[in-house]
Amino acid sequence: MALSAGTRRTVACLLVGLGALLIVAAIMIPTYTVDKLAKTPLDLEITTIATNQQNEDSLVLDSKSLTAPEGSAKVDTNVPLVSQRFLTVEDPADAHQMTVQAGQTLRRIDKQGDTGLLTATVDRVTIDRVTGEPVSTQPNGSIAVTANLEGQSIAEPVQHTGLQYRFPIGTEKKTYPYFDLNVRKTFDANFIEETEINNTKVYHFQMSVPATSLWDVVQAPTNRLSLPAAKWGVEGGDAPVTMTRYYTNTRDLWVEPQTGTVVKGGEALHLYYSRTADKPEVTALKSHLVFDENTIESQLSVAKENIDKLSLYGRILPIILGVLGVIALIVGVVLGIRGGSAPTPARAGGAPFQRPGGSAPTSPAPRVNRGADDAPTEQIRIDKQP
Repeated sequence: MALSAGTRRTVACLLVGLGALLIVAAIMIPTYTVDKLAKTPLDLEITTIATNQQNEDSLVLDSKSLTAPEGSAKVDTNVPLVSQRFLTVEDPADAHQMTVQAGQTLRRIDKQGDTGLLTATVDRVTIDRVTGEPVSTQPNGSIAVTANLEGQSIAEPVQHTGLQYRFPIGTEKKTYPYFDLNVRKTFDANFIEETEINNTKVYHFQMSVPATSLWDVVQAPTNRLSLPAAKWGVEGGDAPVTMTRYYTNTRDLWVEPQTGTVVKGGEALHLYYSRTADKPEVTALKSHLVFDENTIESQLSVAKENIDKLSLYGRILPIILGVLGVIALIVGVVLGIRGGSAPTPARAGGAPFQRPGGSAPTSPAPRVNRGADDAPTEQIRIDKQP
């Protein structure tokens, strides 16, 4: 059924308005929605598990051998190790910043209970949700490596610098500062290469921590020991020898660049006792720990979920809305132009128009040629009275 001219104009106005609205929405969604999505989520609960690599050294000092009445320090070989980290978001957290708490343990699984626990740490740091770097507030975090008699961790305020658990949204191929929890300092994480993990593009970064005295970091009893030379397995018999615990590490990180998610991580740890940093004498721990496959798949899943959200609101939805908006705008303009110049419908068959009541209209009077001075004659119709 054909639309009247008025209806066409109304529909045209509605389509033009709808088209303009859709085009504006297509422009505004990437500007506002993506900015909100391009942040570290506040509902993070991430568990990562790393295990020692097969066919590589995995050495652990048997601490009981240091206090045994006889024999020298004993270092166990081929020790199965598991490093587990549970990360959550705590207060303060808002639209711009969030506090990350990470509880991490390293244990040897060939021994039961506390006898297998090698290290336990609780780390807290407040970070920017976009850049992933710690906020400037002092202190912006704490580290707990000891516990009280009730088993509660004792946190010590520590000013964090550099990245730690996440990279920035939109990670670039460049060097980033990265915080090492063990020595509480920042070192360069250098871009190595672009590669793939399970068909997902990732950037590989690597950082190295030089041999550092842990006694200079935390003056814990285990970080400096004085024992007989024979116990250390060095010359000197029963003469006391003081050795310091040193730490070095090469850390590898594979990062999904759009979201900054660390998909895979690895650490080549080496802790040892020595009188000088450049000459290890007694190994305390040496192992290469890497995320297991379940952790990698889980991290990939988190990254892909966030990639899909960014793609939907940053590209797919704006394109769809923009195309629909242009179509609606064009149809509205065309319909408006046609509606404004609609022709008067012709009488079918040329039949004369019938007045209500059935009477035909009076035929127009024939024109009569008059002279220039002839005035028109006024005709007055007088209806007959019944």
